[in-house]
Amino acid sequence: MRTKQLINRCALYALLTSGILSVSVSASGKWNTADGLSPYFSVPSTTNATPNSDGFIGRWLMLEPIDKPNRSNTVFTDSYLREALNLKNFPGQPTVLPKDGQKVKIGKETLKWHSLDSKLFNVKLFRFATGMEKQYYGVIFWVVTAIDCEEDIPNVRMSVGSNSGSIWWLNGEEAVILSGDRRMVMDDCMSKRLTLKKGRNLITGAIINGPGMSDFCLRFINEDGKPVTNFTISNL
Repeated sequence: MRTKQLINRCALYALLTSGILSVSVSASGKWNTADGLSPYFSVPSTTNATPNSDGFIGRWLMLEPIDKPNRSNTVFTDSYLREALNLKNFPGQPTVLPKDGQKVKIGKETLKWHSLDSKLFNVKLFRFATGMEKQYYGVIFWVVTAIDCEEDIPNVRMSVGSNSGSIWWLNGEEAVILSGDRRMVMDDCMSKRLTLKKGRNLITGAIINGPGMSDFCLRFINEDGKPVTNFTISNL
């Protein structure tokens, strides 16, 4: 038996030292699951990013989830969302872009902003929460990004899908609300016609979920129904 245990330990050591298997332990003794983010996110390596070929915005500042218990998503009516996700509740100054790594105190919790690039067209908030070892059910996620335009881009629509309810603002003005218990669907809801102004435009979103997965996708669509891609994304 001892010989078998020794062989197993040697085999595990070989895997760890070869890089085939990698695990780490934090100072608190908990398993570090940050590597669970890697299938879905990467750390920005450039100052500016661009939307993907379909116009989806992948670079976001995401705040670690805020506790908001809900047993069901059916309560997410327009009025409920506008009260729970009011821009006045934004953790900071709603017209100022947070900094990567910036901390905010909400209740008894200290939460941090993270700048990440999604590897998918949608942003997996559930995976963000679990990868950060944070609460993932009964939560509110706040997300922000900034897009820079070389000229005015008029008559565009903000097009959003989310799981579950969410509200989205452009430069501090409500653009889209998605209410009810819904799954994320591409282009689920669109805003009225908007103008992306020359220079910087701030996009802010708040997503709420009780049980189940959480994610979203966002892009802008022009008058011809084609994705808008002639802008850069920067939140560093």
